[in-house]
Amino acid sequence: MLQQFGFTQYESQVYTSLITVNQPLDATAIVKRSGVPRSKVYEVLRRLSEKGMVLEATVEKKRLYNALPLESMIEKLKADFESNIEELRKIEVEEVTTDDRVWMLKENQSIQSLILELSEKAQESIYISGWADDLVHYLSTLEEKYEAGVEVTIHAIGEIHTSIHAVSTLIPDQQHNTLERSRILIVDQKEMVFAGIEEASWQAIRTQSPPLVKFFTEFFYHDVALTKITQRYKETVMADQDIREILLKLRY
Repeated sequence: MLQQFGFTQYESQVYTSLITVNQPLDATAIVKRSGVPRSKVYEVLRRLSEKGMVLEATVEKKRLYNALPLESMIEKLKADFESNIEELRKIEVEEVTTDDRVWMLKENQSIQSLILELSEKAQESIYISGWADDLVHYLSTLEEKYEAGVEVTIHAIGEIHTSIHAVSTLIPDQQHNTLERSRILIVDQKEMVFAGIEEASWQAIRTQSPPLVKFFTEFFYHDVALTKITQRYKETVMADQDIREILLKLRY
């Protein structure tokens, strides 16, 4: 239960054995209920005590243990988490002029967090492309940067509602089956993130390499231009079989 919060398996087993019974236990009873070896149980109890997760008392020369109540434990974990976050924020990161290496990142939540962080740091411009239901995760930040005078340009697959003026919207055609989930973020024309789905999992690259930033900026405006052309001249281009087939093959 507690392993995802940084506790060991034995610590989790001992705390669970105590919290699920409505009475204090001695070490022998804890061993039976928890499955933790007797040779380990006193060390585990000592660590839990130091972490404030168990209460101790001596009754008739017998050492008894009780679990910190569940709601108190939850509040403690939340407070510890917030304290750790504040400590992380105090870490001073040395600024690097330009890092032209290409970094890879996996896991959807990590990629979303990176995109949000870079957007918050933008000073001059943000170019962002993605599907509407994905862009909503960043929309409030994008609108705040827009109100603060940062140039924000959005290319959305699907309709979004925003106060930002520079938005191009592609409503996919039923036959537009080549469209893939992806994200592009270009910040201050100096740094970019491109993310897509590979083998059912999100993966991304991040770089400040000027040639790649330039390439993806042009790629972004390629999507914007195609969207606007398709919208304005849809009936004309879709009536031409050759043009229509080419357009439906494009990623956007």
